Amino acid sequence: MTSVFVFMLTRHDRTIADAFERLEEALDAGVRHIGFKDVGLPMSDLVKLADRIHAAGGRAYLEVVSLDAASEVASAQSAVALGVDVLMGGTRPSAVLPIIAGSGIEYFPFPGQIVGHPSRLAGTVSDIVASAQALAAMDGVDGLDLLAYRFSGDVEDLIAQVRAAVAKPLMVAGSIDRPERIQAVVSAGAWGFTVGTAALDGCFHPERAALAAQLAAIADYAAKSSRQLSV
Repeated sequence: MTSVFVFMLTRHDRTIADAFERLEEALDAGVRHIGFKDVGLPMSDLVKLADRIHAAGGRAYLEVVSLDAASEVASAQSAVALGVDVLMGGTRPSAVLPIIAGSGIEYFPFPGQIVGHPSRLAGTVSDIVASAQALAAMDGVDGLDLLAYRFSGDVEDLIAQVRAAVAKPLMVAGSIDRPERIQAVVSAGAWGFTVGTAALDGCFHPERAALAAQLAAIADYAAKSSRQLSV
């Protein structure tokens, strides 16, 4: 099965100012898995984004970039208010899970130590794997959101080890900005991956800068990588 491609309306870990225009382009291109961050636009605009995604038959993803406990709690409350389908990111499931309980929101927290903004993944591979296992063992955690390409070590080894250690779905997010990274993520068996800035910057189809062409190229790379696995 082809990994789920989630188009993020983000740049540098913030929802972009022209998110509504870009959203319409993505919907016209057939993309239905669309996400945004909880910073960059006011809550009233985020409500409109989520509503538009749902009206088009899509799934809305909110990725948390909060660094402190109070902000992460507020982000979880925002996810419930927005009615998103998937809440990604964050590192405090004990605080988040009671807030989203009964909402139907799927929850994919970050394994490992997350530092800075834009976020980076710190620690050793073994530390991150242990964190992933602990999170995946928690009731209410539906999957994991791995910032693999924000890690300074062997990224492909990291993805492979986390994937092997955890049975729940694995989303790979952050800095997927070239076809080779899509191939690596899909080949490792990731359930899904996100692309934001790189699609907006035209990294996947140099001859055609239009967002629709970028999104089509990303989907094609993912499908091709999946076919290669089945050969």
